[in-house]
Amino acid sequence: MENILRPLVVVGGSVCLTLLIGWATDLLLRKADQRHHETPLWGLLRRARVPYQLVLCAALLRGSYVEARLLPDHRVGIGRTLTLVLIGAAAWLVIRIAAAVVETTYSRYAQARAQRDPARVRRVRTQVSLIMRVVSAVVGVVAAASMLLTFPAMRAAGASLLASAGVLGIVAGIAAQSTLGNMFAGLQIAFGDMVRIGDTVVVDGEWGTVEEITLTFLTVRTWDERRITMPVSYFTSKPFENWSRGTPQMTGIVYWHLDHTAPLDAMRERLRDILRECPAWDGRAHNLSVTDTTPNTMQVRALVTAKDADDIWTVRVEVREQMIRWLAEEHPYALPRVNTADAVPPPGRGDVRRPRPASDAAAHRLPDQPTRGL
Repeated sequence: MENILRPLVVVGGSVCLTLLIGWATDLLLRKADQRHHETPLWGLLRRARVPYQLVLCAALLRGSYVEARLLPDHRVGIGRTLTLVLIGAAAWLVIRIAAAVVETTYSRYAQARAQRDPARVRRVRTQVSLIMRVVSAVVGVVAAASMLLTFPAMRAAGASLLASAGVLGIVAGIAAQSTLGNMFAGLQIAFGDMVRIGDTVVVDGEWGTVEEITLTFLTVRTWDERRITMPVSYFTSKPFENWSRGTPQMTGIVYWHLDHTAPLDAMRERLRDILRECPAWDGRAHNLSVTDTTPNTMQVRALVTAKDADDIWTVRVEVREQMIRWLAEEHPYALPRVNTADAVPPPGRGDVRRPRPASDAAAHRLPDQPTRGL
């Protein structure tokens, strides 16, 4: 009877004590989260309750399984399994706690500087994501090494592995040269402020927004919802356009090819009216001028401004569409045309008649008009 009750008491007591401590800790964190709404730390720490309870249960069972006398023939295997579970759960718990602390720090910083310096907030966000990836990788490697060291065979082989570590390091470095290069490029991007999450970039002729940055690759979301994934070493070895670098304000250009009789003064007034009705225009500047001419047309350029890349695109397409529609309705003579077609004369210039050929003049002469001698 004792052989049955003892394991049940030890195992059941460990599980019940784990659940009780976990429930009490979660209750305290919930109350702290309700009292302190200004910080998300306590709410984020609640995400670690599963690894926390797993650590408690594994530690209690590891310390008391000998007294339980459960499967005495497999005592070594059970103890080693519990040790492995304890190490893995502890690594999981450390990662969750570190993530909660880092996320809380970033949230406070973002709330304080979101309005004043959004570019700086994106830079810190990029650094925080990469730091968390590095911390997770380091904790995972340490946990895996600790698990391996629990096996006596691995400890015995430590001396021989240490002797060959130099050669293995060289071989691994050569084999993983590309991977290591991308990892160092990722750290350089994070702390060199070259590109940040949320930046608008142009890479390989594609315009998009940086959506994710890891230690090895970077994802750009294009305007048509495609995802371009490329190694981070691309951004440290090749030139690219970062439209969010410094200030996000931008100046856009709209071109038209028009007839030489186009009403430039009226177009400047119409441009001003269009921009006043466009919410995306930031009101900083606008301009319209002739930048080039050809024998048949002239090139008219409009300069407009907006607060960021998305708004400048909206302003450009709005100005282009509204101006073309206005010219077609009010000043059709200003649009490009084939020279052999009859042109509509511009208003206010009178009816300019072309001289008739001599044959037409003779054909339309009245019968009683005298004809000069040849």
